[in-house]
Amino acid sequence: MRMPHFLIYAAAMVLIGCGNFYSTDLALGQHQIDPKTGLIIRNLDDAQIVRGEAVYATHCVGCHGPNGEATPHWRKPNSEGKYPPPPLDSSAHAWHHSTDVLKKTILKGTPPEIGSMPAWEGILTEQQVDDVIVWIKSLWSDEIYDIWYKNFETK
Repeated sequence: MRMPHFLIYAAAMVLIGCGNFYSTDLALGQHQIDPKTGLIIRNLDDAQIVRGEAVYATHCVGCHGPNGEATPHWRKPNSEGKYPPPPLDSSAHAWHHSTDVLKKTILKGTPPEIGSMPAWEGILTEQQVDDVIVWIKSLWSDEIYDIWYKNFETK
């Protein structure tokens, strides 16, 4: 029995439409949505994560800790009135900023009256900075990444 062409066409459109409900164009840097959790599925480059972890281990771990956990009292200024290094993991702070702000902070450092983050411009390459930012994003929980993505990457 032959199915009328319009039914085949309609079925194809429904399938295509349903597929687009849960995925977006990865070629444009967008992410897929997990149909079970409704959260963004990360599309991070594994090689970039490995490179970023190496850069972090060499240049950042001394202040921000081995897993980006920083210091317990990072919200309280020290005796000099400067804030200690903030966490870069899901516990707070880094995910409150766009990729551009994270990059600018790494390259330019923090204002000297606020913190002690040095400027890495001219020391780290742009690729190294991008890599370490991707590694930092890999530390975030799925829920935190989803919130960050929806607040910064879709606008």
